[in-house]
Amino acid sequence: MKKIEVGMLSENFIEAIGKEWMLVTAGTETGFNTMTASWGGVGFLWNKPVAFVFVRPERYTFEFMERTPLFTLSFLGNEHREAYKICGSRSGRDTDKVKEAGLSPRITENGAVYFEQARLVLECRTWYADMLNASCFLEPSLYERWYGEHGGMHKMFVAEIVGIWRR
Repeated sequence: MKKIEVGMLSENFIEAIGKEWMLVTAGTETGFNTMTASWGGVGFLWNKPVAFVFVRPERYTFEFMERTPLFTLSFLGNEHREAYKICGSRSGRDTDKVKEAGLSPRITENGAVYFEQARLVLECRTWYADMLNASCFLEPSLYERWYGEHGGMHKMFVAEIVGIWRR
């Protein structure tokens, strides 16, 4: 992996996040979890490059997001679709899904966990986090579709992008 500057990014993140997916990984070398995500984004806020992701409290990764400010977004590429499926359908509470998915964890110089198989990694430091609020939905059908009978609300994590690596 080669470290790059944010200005060198030319990724279509709507395609990468929405269709390829990504792994959200939080924790440290001694304890971490990862999950597949297809909701989030990348942009510019508070005069910094940022990423934002949404994680439900029921997810094991949520505990790690709450404990440590650093997390990574690993984009594996479509050739690793099975790894995405495993990491999105199994809980790290019950199984070693990283091993099951054939992923090799690596550590950034800041101590965040990412995966050797990634084609692109964004290392992020959380700056803001808040639960989505049902009363703030201006389009009621969105709330009904995604939360009405589907469990808890997501928490949004907005984070500065502090490192980028590309294969």
